Amino acid sequence: MKAFRDLLDKQKPLFEKGGKLEKFYYLYEAGETFMFTPNHVTGPKGAQIRDANNLKRYMMTVVIAMIPCLLFGIWNMGYQHFLAVGEEPEFWPSVLLGAELVIPIVLVAYVAGGLVEGLFAVVRKHPINEGFLVTGMLIPLIMPVTIPLWQVALATIFSVVIAKEVFGGTGMNVLNVAMTARAFLYFAYPTDISGDVWTYYGDKVAVEGYTGATPLAVAAQANIDGEAVTAALDASWFGQLGGYFEPWNLFLGAYPDSIGASSVLMCLVGAFILILTGVGSWKLMLSTVLGAYVMGLINNIFAVNTFMEMPAYYHILIGGLAFGAVFMVTDPVSAAHTETGKWIYGFLIGVLTVIIRVFNPAYPEGIMLAVLLMNVLAPLIDHYVVEANKKRRLKRGIARATV
Repeated sequence: MKAFRDLLDKQKPLFEKGGKLEKFYYLYEAGETFMFTPNHVTGPKGAQIRDANNLKRYMMTVVIAMIPCLLFGIWNMGYQHFLAVGEEPEFWPSVLLGAELVIPIVLVAYVAGGLVEGLFAVVRKHPINEGFLVTGMLIPLIMPVTIPLWQVALATIFSVVIAKEVFGGTGMNVLNVAMTARAFLYFAYPTDISGDVWTYYGDKVAVEGYTGATPLAVAAQANIDGEAVTAALDASWFGQLGGYFEPWNLFLGAYPDSIGASSVLMCLVGAFILILTGVGSWKLMLSTVLGAYVMGLINNIFAVNTFMEMPAYYHILIGGLAFGAVFMVTDPVSAAHTETGKWIYGFLIGVLTVIIRVFNPAYPEGIMLAVLLMNVLAPLIDHYVVEANKKRRLKRGIARATV
Protein backbone atom coordinates (compact mmCIF):
# COMPACT_ATOMS: atom_id res chain seq x y z
CA MET A 1 0.00 0.00 0.00
CA LYS A 2 2.93 2.33 0.63
CA ALA A 3 3.98 2.06 -3.02
CA PHE A 4 0.47 2.93 -4.14
CA ARG A 5 0.37 5.82 -1.68
CA ASP A 6 3.64 7.14 -3.12
CA LEU A 7 2.26 6.84 -6.65
CA LEU A 8 -0.81 8.87 -5.75
CA ASP A 9 1.33 11.53 -4.08
CA LYS A 10 3.46 11.89 -7.24
CA GLN A 11 0.37 12.36 -9.42
CA LYS A 12 -1.39 14.73 -7.04
CA PRO A 13 0.24 17.98 -8.31
CA LEU A 14 -1.31 17.34 -11.74
CA PHE A 15 -4.79 17.58 -10.19
CA GLU A 16 -4.17 20.44 -7.75
CA LYS A 17 -4.72 24.09 -8.56
CA GLY A 18 -2.57 25.10 -11.51
CA GLY A 19 -2.04 21.51 -12.67
CA LYS A 20 -2.87 20.22 -16.14
CA LEU A 21 -5.74 18.11 -14.81
CA GLU A 22 -7.04 20.63 -12.28
CA LYS A 23 -10.66 20.27 -13.44
CA PHE A 24 -10.57 16.57 -12.57
CA TYR A 25 -9.27 17.06 -9.03
CA TYR A 26 -12.40 15.73 -7.37
CA LEU A 27 -12.21 12.51 -9.39
CA TYR A 28 -8.69 12.04 -8.04
CA GLU A 29 -9.83 12.98 -4.54
CA ALA A 30 -12.63 10.40 -4.67
CA GLY A 31 -10.21 7.57 -5.46
CA GLU A 32 -7.67 8.72 -2.90
CA THR A 33 -10.08 9.05 0.01
CA PHE A 34 -11.82 5.80 -0.93
CA MET A 35 -8.60 3.88 -0.29
CA PHE A 36 -6.90 6.03 2.34
CA THR A 37 -8.06 7.97 5.40
CA PRO A 38 -8.34 11.70 4.58
CA ASN A 39 -5.81 13.98 6.29
CA HIS A 40 -8.34 16.76 6.79
CA VAL A 41 -8.33 18.45 10.19
CA THR A 42 -10.11 21.41 11.72
CA GLY A 43 -8.57 24.88 11.63
CA PRO A 44 -6.02 26.26 14.09
CA LYS A 45 -8.78 27.39 16.44
CA GLY A 46 -11.15 25.15 18.37
CA ALA A 47 -11.10 21.45 19.09
CA GLN A 48 -9.04 19.04 16.99
CA ILE A 49 -10.78 15.74 16.23
CA ARG A 50 -9.20 12.76 14.50
CA ASP A 51 -11.67 10.16 13.26
CA ALA A 52 -11.12 7.58 10.52
CA ASN A 53 -14.88 6.93 10.23
CA ASN A 54 -15.67 9.56 7.61
CA LEU A 55 -18.70 9.48 5.30
CA LYS A 56 -17.08 7.00 2.92
CA ARG A 57 -16.42 4.55 5.76
CA TYR A 58 -19.95 5.12 7.03
CA MET A 59 -21.37 4.21 3.64
CA MET A 60 -19.03 1.24 3.26
CA THR A 61 -20.45 -0.15 6.50
CA VAL A 62 -23.89 -0.16 4.91
CA VAL A 63 -22.49 -1.87 1.82
CA ILE A 64 -20.89 -4.55 4.00
CA ALA A 65 -24.22 -5.05 5.77
CA MET A 66 -25.86 -5.70 2.39
CA ILE A 67 -23.34 -8.34 1.31
CA PRO A 68 -25.24 -11.22 3.01
CA CYS A 69 -28.35 -10.27 1.01
CA LEU A 70 -26.28 -10.04 -2.18
CA LEU A 71 -24.63 -13.44 -1.67
CA PHE A 72 -27.92 -15.10 -0.83
CA GLY A 73 -29.54 -13.45 -3.85
CA ILE A 74 -26.81 -14.74 -6.15
CA TRP A 75 -27.40 -18.30 -4.96
CA ASN A 76 -31.19 -17.96 -4.98
CA MET A 77 -31.35 -16.66 -8.55
CA GLY A 78 -29.46 -19.70 -9.80
CA TYR A 79 -31.42 -22.00 -7.50
CA GLN A 80 -34.76 -20.70 -8.80
CA HIS A 81 -33.62 -21.22 -12.39
CA PHE A 82 -32.83 -24.90 -11.88
CA LEU A 83 -36.10 -25.47 -10.02
CA ALA A 84 -38.05 -23.82 -12.83
CA VAL A 85 -36.54 -25.95 -15.60
CA GLY A 86 -36.81 -29.18 -13.61
CA GLU A 87 -33.12 -29.74 -12.93
CA GLU A 88 -31.43 -30.59 -9.63
CA PRO A 89 -30.45 -27.25 -8.03
CA GLU A 90 -26.97 -28.07 -6.76
CA PHE A 91 -25.15 -25.44 -4.72
CA TRP A 92 -22.16 -24.41 -6.85
CA PRO A 93 -23.92 -24.46 -10.24
CA SER A 94 -26.61 -22.26 -8.66
CA VAL A 95 -23.98 -19.85 -7.32
CA LEU A 96 -22.12 -19.66 -10.62
CA LEU A 97 -25.25 -19.05 -12.67
CA GLY A 98 -26.52 -16.53 -10.14
CA ALA A 99 -23.22 -14.65 -10.23
CA GLU A 100 -23.35 -14.59 -14.02
CA LEU A 101 -26.79 -12.99 -13.85
CA VAL A 102 -26.44 -10.67 -10.86
CA ILE A 103 -22.92 -9.24 -11.08
CA PRO A 104 -23.53 -7.49 -14.44
CA ILE A 105 -26.58 -5.74 -12.93
CA VAL A 106 -24.48 -4.52 -10.01
CA LEU A 107 -21.68 -3.33 -12.31
CA VAL A 108 -24.07 -1.49 -14.63
CA ALA A 109 -25.70 0.29 -11.68
CA TYR A 110 -22.34 1.40 -10.28
CA VAL A 111 -20.94 2.48 -13.66
CA ALA A 112 -24.06 4.41 -14.71
CA GLY A 113 -24.45 6.13 -11.36
CA GLY A 114 -20.71 6.71 -11.02
CA LEU A 115 -20.58 8.50 -14.36
CA VAL A 116 -23.39 10.81 -13.27
CA GLU A 117 -21.70 11.47 -9.92
CA GLY A 118 -18.38 12.20 -11.65
CA LEU A 119 -20.00 14.52 -14.17
CA PHE A 120 -21.75 16.57 -11.48
CA ALA A 121 -18.55 16.68 -9.40
CA VAL A 122 -16.56 18.10 -12.31
CA VAL A 123 -19.24 20.60 -13.34
CA ARG A 124 -20.08 21.77 -9.83
CA LYS A 125 -16.49 21.48 -8.59
CA HIS A 126 -17.28 19.56 -5.42
CA PRO A 127 -16.15 16.18 -4.05
CA ILE A 128 -17.91 13.10 -5.42
CA ASN A 129 -20.87 12.25 -3.23
CA GLU A 130 -20.19 9.09 -1.25
CA GLY A 131 -23.86 8.20 -0.92
CA PHE A 132 -23.80 6.32 -4.21
CA LEU A 133 -21.63 3.62 -2.63
CA VAL A 134 -24.86 2.46 -0.97
CA THR A 135 -27.31 3.38 -3.73
CA GLY A 136 -25.29 1.49 -6.34
CA MET A 137 -25.77 -1.70 -4.32
CA LEU A 138 -29.36 -1.07 -3.25
CA ILE A 139 -30.68 -0.62 -6.77
CA PRO A 140 -29.64 -4.09 -8.05
CA LEU A 141 -30.88 -5.82 -4.90
CA ILE A 142 -34.44 -4.59 -5.41
CA MET A 143 -34.55 -5.51 -9.11
CA PRO A 144 -35.76 -8.77 -10.70
CA VAL A 145 -32.94 -10.86 -12.12
CA THR A 146 -34.47 -10.68 -15.60
CA ILE A 147 -34.37 -6.88 -15.78
CA PRO A 148 -32.64 -5.64 -18.99
CA LEU A 149 -29.30 -4.01 -18.27
CA TRP A 150 -30.18 -0.88 -20.23
CA GLN A 151 -33.17 -0.38 -17.96
CA VAL A 152 -30.92 -0.68 -14.91
CA ALA A 153 -28.66 2.03 -16.35
CA LEU A 154 -31.60 4.27 -17.28
CA ALA A 155 -33.29 3.91 -13.88
CA THR A 156 -30.01 4.55 -12.05
CA ILE A 157 -29.26 7.70 -14.03
CA PHE A 158 -32.83 8.96 -13.59
CA SER A 159 -32.85 8.38 -9.84
CA VAL A 160 -29.43 9.91 -9.19
CA VAL A 161 -30.23 13.02 -11.24
CA ILE A 162 -33.88 13.57 -10.29
CA ALA A 163 -33.97 12.24 -6.73
CA LYS A 164 -30.58 13.52 -5.55
CA GLU A 165 -28.49 15.83 -7.71
CA VAL A 166 -31.27 18.32 -8.43
CA PHE A 167 -31.62 18.75 -4.65
CA GLY A 168 -27.89 19.35 -4.18
CA GLY A 169 -26.39 15.87 -3.85
CA THR A 170 -25.79 13.56 -0.91
CA GLY A 171 -27.37 14.82 2.28
CA MET A 172 -29.89 17.00 0.45
CA ASN A 173 -32.18 14.47 -1.26
CA VAL A 174 -35.81 14.32 -0.20
CA LEU A 175 -36.58 10.90 -1.69
CA ASN A 176 -34.80 7.60 -1.25
CA VAL A 177 -32.74 7.27 -4.43
CA ALA A 178 -32.94 3.47 -4.80
CA MET A 179 -36.71 3.43 -4.29
CA THR A 180 -37.02 6.19 -6.88
CA ALA A 181 -35.19 3.97 -9.39
CA ARG A 182 -37.61 1.11 -8.76
CA ALA A 183 -40.62 3.43 -8.94
CA PHE A 184 -39.37 4.81 -12.26
CA LEU A 185 -39.15 1.33 -13.76
CA TYR A 186 -42.48 0.26 -12.29
CA PHE A 187 -44.33 3.10 -14.00
CA ALA A 188 -42.19 3.30 -17.16
CA TYR A 189 -41.72 -0.41 -17.88
CA PRO A 190 -44.23 -2.28 -15.68
CA THR A 191 -44.07 -5.56 -17.61
CA ASP A 192 -40.35 -5.91 -16.83
CA ILE A 193 -40.60 -5.37 -13.07
CA SER A 194 -43.98 -6.82 -12.09
CA GLY A 195 -45.82 -10.05 -12.71
CA ASP A 196 -43.98 -13.29 -13.50
CA VAL A 197 -40.51 -11.87 -14.23
CA TRP A 198 -38.61 -13.13 -11.20
CA THR A 199 -37.05 -16.30 -12.62
CA TYR A 200 -34.45 -16.69 -15.35
CA TYR A 201 -35.09 -19.50 -17.84
CA GLY A 202 -32.32 -18.88 -20.35
CA ASP A 203 -32.73 -21.03 -23.45
CA LYS A 204 -34.73 -23.63 -21.52
CA VAL A 205 -38.46 -24.06 -20.98
CA ALA A 206 -40.10 -24.10 -17.57
CA VAL A 207 -41.60 -27.38 -16.41
CA GLU A 208 -45.31 -27.96 -16.88
CA GLY A 209 -47.43 -26.09 -14.39
CA TYR A 210 -44.57 -23.91 -13.15
CA THR A 211 -45.39 -20.40 -12.01
CA GLY A 212 -42.79 -17.96 -10.75
CA ALA A 213 -45.29 -15.79 -8.92
CA THR A 214 -44.07 -14.25 -5.68
CA PRO A 215 -45.90 -15.03 -2.41
CA LEU A 216 -47.49 -11.58 -2.50
CA ALA A 217 -48.73 -12.18 -6.04
CA VAL A 218 -50.24 -15.49 -4.94
CA ALA A 219 -51.89 -13.74 -1.98
CA ALA A 220 -53.34 -11.01 -4.21
CA GLN A 221 -54.75 -13.57 -6.65
CA ALA A 222 -56.19 -15.62 -3.78
CA ASN A 223 -58.05 -12.54 -2.63
CA ILE A 224 -59.56 -12.10 -6.10
CA ASP A 225 -60.57 -15.76 -6.17
CA GLY A 226 -61.99 -15.63 -2.65
CA GLU A 227 -59.56 -18.30 -1.46
CA ALA A 228 -57.70 -18.31 1.87
CA VAL A 229 -54.18 -16.98 1.35
CA THR A 230 -52.42 -19.74 3.28
CA ALA A 231 -54.39 -22.37 1.34
CA ALA A 232 -53.49 -20.68 -1.94
CA LEU A 233 -49.79 -20.63 -0.98
CA ASP A 234 -49.92 -24.34 -0.12
CA ALA A 235 -51.75 -25.15 -3.37
CA SER A 236 -49.36 -23.15 -5.55
CA TRP A 237 -46.58 -24.77 -7.55
CA PHE A 238 -43.99 -23.92 -4.90
CA GLY A 239 -46.28 -25.03 -2.10
CA GLN A 240 -46.82 -28.41 -3.70
CA LEU A 241 -43.13 -28.78 -4.50
CA GLY A 242 -42.30 -29.27 -0.85
CA GLY A 243 -43.48 -26.48 1.40
CA TYR A 244 -41.48 -23.69 -0.23
CA PHE A 245 -44.16 -21.21 0.83
CA GLU A 246 -44.30 -22.37 4.43
CA PRO A 247 -43.28 -19.82 7.11
CA TRP A 248 -39.78 -21.22 7.69
CA ASN A 249 -38.83 -21.11 4.02
CA LEU A 250 -40.41 -17.67 3.66
CA PHE A 251 -38.11 -16.58 6.50
CA LEU A 252 -35.09 -18.03 4.68
CA GLY A 253 -36.18 -16.44 1.39
CA ALA A 254 -35.71 -19.26 -1.13
CA TYR A 255 -38.56 -18.23 -3.44
CA PRO A 256 -38.95 -16.00 -6.53
CA ASP A 257 -38.56 -12.30 -5.75
CA SER A 258 -36.13 -9.41 -6.17
CA ILE A 259 -32.45 -10.32 -6.17
CA GLY A 260 -31.67 -9.47 -2.56
CA ALA A 261 -34.91 -8.60 -0.81
CA SER A 262 -36.49 -12.01 -0.11
CA SER A 263 -34.47 -13.35 2.83
CA VAL A 264 -35.55 -12.09 6.25
CA LEU A 265 -32.62 -14.00 7.76
CA MET A 266 -30.04 -12.15 5.67
CA CYS A 267 -31.77 -8.85 6.42
CA LEU A 268 -31.44 -9.61 10.14
CA VAL A 269 -27.71 -10.21 9.65
CA GLY A 270 -27.45 -6.83 7.95
CA ALA A 271 -29.52 -5.20 10.69
CA PHE A 272 -27.19 -6.64 13.33
CA ILE A 273 -24.17 -5.10 11.56
CA LEU A 274 -25.83 -1.69 11.21
CA ILE A 275 -27.03 -1.59 14.81
CA LEU A 276 -23.75 -2.88 16.23
CA THR A 277 -21.77 -0.19 14.39
CA GLY A 278 -24.29 2.52 15.22
CA VAL A 279 -24.91 3.23 11.54
CA GLY A 280 -28.56 2.13 11.40
CA SER A 281 -31.35 3.11 13.80
CA TRP A 282 -32.99 0.14 15.52
CA LYS A 283 -35.94 2.39 16.32
CA LEU A 284 -36.70 2.86 12.63
CA MET A 285 -36.35 -0.86 11.92
CA LEU A 286 -38.45 -2.01 14.85
CA SER A 287 -41.17 0.59 14.41
CA THR A 288 -41.60 -0.38 10.76
CA VAL A 289 -42.06 -4.04 11.63
CA LEU A 290 -44.42 -3.16 14.49
CA GLY A 291 -46.49 -0.93 12.21
CA ALA A 292 -46.91 -3.73 9.66
CA TYR A 293 -47.75 -6.28 12.33
CA VAL A 294 -50.29 -4.05 14.09
CA MET A 295 -51.97 -3.22 10.78
CA GLY A 296 -52.02 -6.92 9.96
CA LEU A 297 -53.77 -7.62 13.27
CA ILE A 298 -56.32 -4.86 12.61
CA ASN A 299 -57.00 -6.44 9.22
CA ASN A 300 -57.57 -9.78 10.93
CA ILE A 301 -60.11 -8.25 13.31
CA PHE A 302 -62.09 -6.40 10.64
CA ALA A 303 -61.50 -8.82 7.78
CA VAL A 304 -63.93 -8.56 4.89
CA ASN A 305 -61.79 -10.45 2.37
CA THR A 306 -59.29 -13.29 2.39
CA PHE A 307 -56.22 -11.07 2.11
CA MET A 308 -57.21 -9.30 5.33
CA GLU A 309 -57.53 -12.70 7.00
CA MET A 310 -53.90 -13.61 6.26
CA PRO A 311 -51.93 -14.04 9.52
CA ALA A 312 -50.30 -10.73 10.44
CA TYR A 313 -46.78 -12.15 10.69
CA TYR A 314 -46.90 -13.18 7.02
CA HIS A 315 -46.57 -9.51 6.08
CA ILE A 316 -43.15 -9.49 7.73
CA LEU A 317 -42.02 -12.74 6.07
CA ILE A 318 -43.07 -12.08 2.47
CA GLY A 319 -42.09 -9.35 0.05
CA GLY A 320 -39.53 -6.66 0.70
CA LEU A 321 -40.72 -5.38 4.07
CA ALA A 322 -37.73 -6.69 6.04
CA PHE A 323 -35.25 -5.42 3.44
CA GLY A 324 -36.97 -2.06 3.30
CA ALA A 325 -37.07 -1.74 7.08
CA VAL A 326 -33.34 -2.40 7.41
CA PHE A 327 -31.87 -0.61 4.39
CA MET A 328 -34.47 1.86 3.07
CA VAL A 329 -36.33 3.17 6.09
CA THR A 330 -33.00 3.82 7.86
CA ASP A 331 -31.73 6.14 5.11
CA PRO A 332 -30.03 8.84 7.25
CA VAL A 333 -31.06 11.62 4.85
CA SER A 334 -34.67 10.99 3.87
CA ALA A 335 -35.87 9.50 7.19
CA ALA A 336 -37.09 11.35 10.27
CA HIS A 337 -34.30 12.53 12.58
CA THR A 338 -35.95 13.24 15.92
CA GLU A 339 -36.12 10.25 18.27
CA THR A 340 -39.89 10.39 18.63
CA GLY A 341 -40.22 11.12 14.93
CA LYS A 342 -38.36 7.90 14.10
CA TRP A 343 -41.01 5.84 15.88
CA ILE A 344 -43.83 7.66 14.09
CA TYR A 345 -42.10 7.57 10.71
CA GLY A 346 -41.25 3.86 10.79
CA PHE A 347 -44.62 2.84 12.25
CA LEU A 348 -46.53 4.67 9.51
CA ILE A 349 -44.38 3.07 6.81
CA GLY A 350 -45.28 -0.37 8.18
CA VAL A 351 -48.97 0.53 8.34
CA LEU A 352 -49.01 1.98 4.81
CA THR A 353 -47.15 -1.02 3.41
CA VAL A 354 -49.87 -3.40 4.57
CA ILE A 355 -52.67 -1.07 3.47
CA ILE A 356 -51.22 -0.80 -0.05
CA ARG A 357 -50.69 -4.56 -0.25
CA VAL A 358 -54.17 -5.51 0.90
CA PHE A 359 -56.37 -2.82 -0.63
CA ASN A 360 -54.59 -2.22 -3.95
CA PRO A 361 -54.89 -5.40 -6.06
CA ALA A 362 -52.91 -3.82 -8.90
CA TYR A 363 -49.77 -3.52 -6.76
CA PRO A 364 -49.14 -6.44 -4.35
CA GLU A 365 -45.94 -4.99 -2.83
CA GLY A 366 -46.29 -1.82 -0.78
CA ILE A 367 -42.95 -0.95 0.83
CA MET A 368 -41.75 1.13 -2.13
CA LEU A 369 -44.70 3.51 -2.24
CA ALA A 370 -44.89 3.66 1.56
CA VAL A 371 -41.24 4.71 1.88
CA LEU A 372 -41.48 7.34 -0.87
CA LEU A 373 -44.66 8.82 0.63
CA MET A 374 -43.18 9.00 4.12
CA ASN A 375 -39.94 10.49 2.74
CA VAL A 376 -42.01 13.52 1.78
CA LEU A 377 -43.72 13.66 5.18
CA ALA A 378 -40.58 13.08 7.31
CA PRO A 379 -39.71 16.82 7.66
CA LEU A 380 -43.29 17.53 8.73
CA ILE A 381 -43.12 14.80 11.38
CA ASP A 382 -39.86 16.22 12.75
CA HIS A 383 -41.33 19.74 12.73
CA TYR A 384 -44.31 18.79 14.89
CA VAL A 385 -42.15 16.72 17.23
CA VAL A 386 -39.82 19.69 17.77
CA GLU A 387 -42.76 22.07 18.26
CA ALA A 388 -44.30 19.70 20.81
CA ASN A 389 -40.98 19.57 22.69
CA LYS A 390 -40.80 23.35 22.75
CA LYS A 391 -44.31 23.68 24.14
CA ARG A 392 -43.66 21.01 26.78
CA ARG A 393 -40.44 22.69 27.94
CA LEU A 394 -42.11 26.10 27.94
CA LYS A 395 -44.87 24.77 30.20
CA ARG A 396 -42.29 23.29 32.56
CA GLY A 397 -40.44 26.61 32.65
CA ILE A 398 -43.62 28.56 33.43
CA ALA A 399 -44.61 26.06 36.12
CA ARG A 400 -41.22 26.38 37.82
CA ALA A 401 -41.31 30.19 37.62
CA THR A 402 -44.66 30.32 39.40
CA VAL A 403 -43.55 28.06 42.27
